[in-house]
Amino acid sequence: MNISKITLDVQEMKFNNGLKLLLLEDHNAPIVTFQIWYKVGSRNERPGITGISHLFEHMMFKGSQKIGPEEHSRKINAIGGRENAFTLWDVTTYYEVIPSEHLELAIFLESERLQNLNLVPQTLQSEREVVKEERRLRTDNDPVGLALEQLFAMAFMAHSYHWPIVGWMSDLDAITLNDCKEYYATYYAPNNATIIVVGDFKKKQALSMLKKYFGSIKNEAIPPEVTTKEPGQKGIRRGDVKVIAEAPIILAGFKTPPAADKDNYVLKVASSLLSNGESSRIYKSLIYDKQLAAEAGGEIFALKDYGLYFAYALVNPDAYIDEVEKYLINECERLKSDTIPEEELQKAKNQLEADYIFDLASVYGKAIQLGTAEIIYGNWQKVQEMPEKLQQVTANDIKKIAQKYFNKELLTVIRVIPEN
Repeated sequence: MNISKITLDVQEMKFNNGLKLLLLEDHNAPIVTFQIWYKVGSRNERPGITGISHLFEHMMFKGSQKIGPEEHSRKINAIGGRENAFTLWDVTTYYEVIPSEHLELAIFLESERLQNLNLVPQTLQSEREVVKEERRLRTDNDPVGLALEQLFAMAFMAHSYHWPIVGWMSDLDAITLNDCKEYYATYYAPNNATIIVVGDFKKKQALSMLKKYFGSIKNEAIPPEVTTKEPGQKGIRRGDVKVIAEAPIILAGFKTPPAADKDNYVLKVASSLLSNGESSRIYKSLIYDKQLAAEAGGEIFALKDYGLYFAYALVNPDAYIDEVEKYLINECERLKSDTIPEEELQKAKNQLEADYIFDLASVYGKAIQLGTAEIIYGNWQKVQEMPEKLQQVTANDIKKIAQKYFNKELLTVIRVIPEN
């Protein structure tokens, strides 16, 4: 596969209140997605209110002046659409995917909760308990979730990527209604948001509706910048997590650069070589060749301020955890000296490109890629460049990037030790 640069006819504009718009017509099917991306996530929090971004995502579905609790969801479901939201380190995003004739409904609903959200003690208390239960299920009682939390906490000692998106339990208990009101006033403003509309609509009509519902919303003071920098790491960081688990688990994470850094194109290919599927190096080495692990893989997190590539292995009952750790890290470090065969390199690039093109096949996927590129990578136009940039990566590029980032000085290792 070798696709030339993608061209997307995105119309970019900004209202006087600072709200940015990205509009992309796609008339292949009579559906449209409406998304609003707020430039706030767990990186914008502080000790004492960690988890408030995700908690607030829940509260945004609990009604406003004109819309009752959960009515937003019911209205979208009634027209055959779907809606949801997600909170990450750098963004909080709300979206609808609906029949195109109902675009105005989605625009109205999102504008209503942006400016008229009901913030009451009962909502805070109920959603606090929902989020706490979510934390118990996905982190406290999940060995992998707990290990990932510890990996970030140890890899980032100073920067706000240190704490989990779901927040620390004590902070979830401590967040007040005033904290929520201050957070809403600071970050939920048109000048801190980007609206993305992709699908079966006409620009002129959509722009008219957007002006009607969003154009007069007052902007707010620019939110404070995240100024804390992560100091340089001086050596390997290690941590053991003792929990009830079926088998030992190892996570090895290397710090990588911010999402906007051009090195991330090469790191994506390196990640694919190491840990994308059953033909990847880590999987073949630990599962097929040495039979040391029951599961193995990895993933790269390209975030706004810093990144992290991590590899993992679920250790077989008859294997030694130290031996598995050694081979897991060795596979990453081998890229520093190996000359990658052209066939293996091309396969990794093709896998990435195929996944990317598949994402762009739907209106929802196009909008997600545009939002990610705009808010996290710094410019929506990087969506158009991605396939070409991936295909330009060479074996020598992989070697140089591995020498730069896959070093013990940037390594954090977390081991899950079954206490049972």
